[in-house]
Amino acid sequence: MPETTRRTDRLPGNRYGNRPTMKDVAARAGVGLKTVSRVVNGEPGVTPETERRVQEAIEALGFRRNDSARVLRKGRTASIGLVLEDLADPFYGPLSRAVEEVARAHGALLINGSSAEDADREQELVLALCARRVDGLVVIPAGDDHRYLEPEIKAGVATVFVDRPAGHIDADVVVSDNFGGARDGVAHLIAHGHRRIGFIGDMPRIHTAAERLRGYRTAMEDAGIPVHDSWMSLGITGPERVRRAAEEMLAGPDPVTAIFTGNNRVTVTVIRVLAAQARRVALVGFDDIELADLLQPGVTVVAQDAATLGRTAAERLFRQLDGTLLTPERIVIPTRLITRGSGELPPAD
Repeated sequence: MPETTRRTDRLPGNRYGNRPTMKDVAARAGVGLKTVSRVVNGEPGVTPETERRVQEAIEALGFRRNDSARVLRKGRTASIGLVLEDLADPFYGPLSRAVEEVARAHGALLINGSSAEDADREQELVLALCARRVDGLVVIPAGDDHRYLEPEIKAGVATVFVDRPAGHIDADVVVSDNFGGARDGVAHLIAHGHRRIGFIGDMPRIHTAAERLRGYRTAMEDAGIPVHDSWMSLGITGPERVRRAAEEMLAGPDPVTAIFTGNNRVTVTVIRVLAAQARRVALVGFDDIELADLLQPGVTVVAQDAATLGRTAAERLFRQLDGTLLTPERIVIPTRLITRGSGELPPAD
């Protein structure tokens, strides 16, 4: 007979895989079940000595409170869901952390996941969180139709959209000033003498990409500069597509003298393209990037306040849960132009 089997036979009381219960704690501490419940839930009516014995029993047994019963009693799970586009994107790090800090301050657990910019995956993830009875949702939408959420919202699931608005439903949304930030960034290049300015952005169906393109066009129009189709390129933000777009804009008899990039991923690829250029080309990027101040020249950016986006959305969510909000609102967070050198380069010709 194998050694492992003989060891198991000698331990007929083995409880491997079974979690200790409040009854186990009560038996070890020599108190009633109600007393353990009071200690676990921080309720009054227990003497210090009794509380000490119960806490010692809890520690010795490795007991953890089962919140499932509390959910059934109170109708709340003390948890919220956060649906992001891409957990690996540096932009979402401070946003996610801010949501988590607000949730923690309200005694709630944060559960997050990534939609990978896929509308079906977003819906699947959101409904999975709802099935687990989260109290609320903070969603960065990948899709443009959120009517699937109407039954959940009517059932009491607080919902706030962040970075992009919801589609076909009336809901709270917290966004950056994408239009104003892009307009200011392009106007900055114009103020430094540029007239041939390229724009490379994300897919046009994405709200933020469309708003930044609109800001680019408005700045050029305000300056009386006609925009050539060859100066604009929107699509996936993969390095190959962005590299090809940048190289095409920089080629020919009348190349662009400056480029405005629509997000941090595009900016990183364009920086690599510009590093191989014989002439210096001005650059302003939407979104800040790590080490932007250490490059030569430093990268001028239109910076979003991702932490404020996350914090504002989460605070709005908990105000919904507290019953203090009735009418959905659109909250716009300002952007900030940070000049570091690349956006201040004059035209090469």
